[in-house]
Amino acid sequence: MSTHARRERLLLADLLEAAGPEAPTLCDGWNTRQLAAHVVVRERRVDAAGGIVLSALKSRLDRVQAEFAEKPYEELIQLIRTGPPRMSPYAIKQIDEAANSVEFFVHAEDVRRAQPDWTPREPDRIFENALWSRLEKASRLLGRRSPVGLVLRRSNGQTAVGHRGTPVVTVTGEPSELTIFMFGRQEAAQVDLEGDKDAITRLHEAKLGL
Repeated sequence: MSTHARRERLLLADLLEAAGPEAPTLCDGWNTRQLAAHVVVRERRVDAAGGIVLSALKSRLDRVQAEFAEKPYEELIQLIRTGPPRMSPYAIKQIDEAANSVEFFVHAEDVRRAQPDWTPREPDRIFENALWSRLEKASRLLGRRSPVGLVLRRSNGQTAVGHRGTPVVTVTGEPSELTIFMFGRQEAAQVDLEGDKDAITRLHEAKLGL
């Protein structure tokens, strides 16, 4: 497993373990047990994981995920830590890095930021640059449901367009915080928003993300 993906994987496992199986998360109303089951199914049950993006497979995904959620919580944590089986596409280094670095970062923050005493992570410039690179490529996809024009701006001034339209809202912050925002966790992201007040409200209420 590559550096960013492996680090985020292990951090997610640690946060899930520390929080326990019934803690809240920011992810779709799931608790930590349900989130852990989702992560394991995504990597280990390709036959069901297609339901994440294909509505025709959603019922199968829900059934398999519920079955995994019944497993001992400690087992789910260990499966996350050890990574995908050798035959999984996620076992390929390039796929792991491309698919899991952001996935595990967002889910780690789902756990961290749902806790009342959460604290921000230490800045990591290399990882921030990696997140920005991904965000630039995916901004139109993540922002496709925005009801207003959407511009992302790094603290260093770099920009990316998330959605064309008017009025325009500019969201400014570090790439990590912009990633949290664009993955539909707008209220949890530490960003500044500039634009029409009504447009900002509509953007906060929009279903951003995949």
